[in-house]
Amino acid sequence: MASALDDDEIGNDDYYSLLNVRREATQEELKAAYRRLCMLYHPDKHRDPELKRQAEQLFNLVHEAYEVLSDPQARAIYDIYGKRGLDVEGWEVVERKRTPAEIREEYERLQREREERRLQQRTNPKGTISVGIDATDLFDRYEEDYEDMVGGGVPHMEINKMHISQSIEAPLTRRDTAILSGSLSTHNGNGGGTINFALRRVTSAKGWGEVELGAGDTHGPLFGMKIFRNLTPRFFVTAQCGLQFSSRGVRPGVTTVLARHLDKNTMGYLQWRWGVQSSMNTSIVRDTKSSHFTFAVQLGIPHTFMMMSYQYKFQDEDQTKIKGSVKSGFFGTVVEYGAERKISRHSVLGATVSVGVPQGISLKIKLNRASQTYFFPIHLTDQLLPSAVFYATVGPLVFYLAMQQLIIRPYMRAQKEQDLEKQRESSASNIAKKKQEAEASVLLMQESVRRIIEAEESRMGLIILNAWYGKFVTDNSRKHERAKVIDVTVPLQCLVKDSKLILTEATKSGLPGFYDPCVGEEKSLKVLYQFRGVMHQVLSGDTEPLRIPKQSHRIDADT
Repeated sequence: MASALDDDEIGNDDYYSLLNVRREATQEELKAAYRRLCMLYHPDKHRDPELKRQAEQLFNLVHEAYEVLSDPQARAIYDIYGKRGLDVEGWEVVERKRTPAEIREEYERLQREREERRLQQRTNPKGTISVGIDATDLFDRYEEDYEDMVGGGVPHMEINKMHISQSIEAPLTRRDTAILSGSLSTHNGNGGGTINFALRRVTSAKGWGEVELGAGDTHGPLFGMKIFRNLTPRFFVTAQCGLQFSSRGVRPGVTTVLARHLDKNTMGYLQWRWGVQSSMNTSIVRDTKSSHFTFAVQLGIPHTFMMMSYQYKFQDEDQTKIKGSVKSGFFGTVVEYGAERKISRHSVLGATVSVGVPQGISLKIKLNRASQTYFFPIHLTDQLLPSAVFYATVGPLVFYLAMQQLIIRPYMRAQKEQDLEKQRESSASNIAKKKQEAEASVLLMQESVRRIIEAEESRMGLIILNAWYGKFVTDNSRKHERAKVIDVTVPLQCLVKDSKLILTEATKSGLPGFYDPCVGEEKSLKVLYQFRGVMHQVLSGDTEPLRIPKQSHRIDADT
């Protein structure tokens, strides 16, 4: 079952973690966990007024968690939307007699209505800025042409083309969307622009249609239509037709694309285009978690070619990718290779070297920032010069490594610290409350823990010697960082039953006697325990399930 619990709710009021039960827990498991905590927190067991008051608060919290999870309707809402889902707009229309499935459908309907209201206020801007640079003077200079010129010793580079495009979407209803787009282009002093308006309607779950109107000073008015249709779950078709009006007359054009899922990760495409540049194209695209492969063949006027490309995706947090391609046809042959990497939360930087005959050598730099793309193609030489290939390859790499060390990493560290600080400030009062609850829980657990330890010692069972929860610094390169941990020896010993300790996959900050000592940071649980007189130790991730004792946790005597 999918859950919409966010990080704050999981860390603060995760009912599953509080009761230490699985998300699939049965009514019997819930009752057993509830009874166990009731015996621990029942106010009548404590005579001290302060302890009695703290026990009453914790008892009510446990009772609240049990009430929600033991009610199938409330539990269905909590599993999807978290605690705030129990109070969201529309709860009053949910009849208590409905099944969890019906409640889920009702909430999804309310969610769609709220989403539709938000759509009215949202646009989806997308843009591209491309700046072409002619840097052939770096490698193709003729020194005699510069001997008598002032400043002739400095290579000359110029911007020879530029393209800017932008589009926005305005959702009119859940089915209708208006799209406005425009572009400006210039090349060697000549340029023009276009503006287009399109209206798209989703006709059904299987397809949509679009009507487009356009105008420009280079091609004239445009009228076009486009449809998309899923014929089967594995097969779809896209058809597009248009009329371009110009001083030379009306130019019709038709494009049809047939696509089919060949397997889970592979798509096959067949495209036919008729018009000014007629062609037929077939391609196979395979996309997996670690790679992307494309093979395409096109027969057409004036472009006929064969192309093959491969991209390898590294499984790192920066989403690094390396790629290479070869394309050969009537125009010549082009070989490209490059890489791209995520440099911030919303930015991806890439560089590609293009070596072609007769095109020469170019370096293409691309920066994706959210929905905006900045593209800088730099033409280095018309010849195949090894020096140009070397500098086009090594130059961007050296520049990126320098930027990474001097700017990007310091900025990302500062940004992360700033985000963590904001998160700490926003949750400071709630964490302080949770800390007080945890400390109160530990006081209330003392008598129960004493009895549990006596019982475990009598049978040579499970004794928790030390337990810490929070952020541990184990990497030598991070020794300057301070460990942020809390002692949870008593709460863990209190959870021991019949010489066993079982923790579910929920975050451990919600367990009785726990709280989050380092909001927003990665946490672990480190336990040193004794079982049958033998020392054991384990380090477990925050959301990893844990069962002890285990043979693999044993500390050998000779180590």
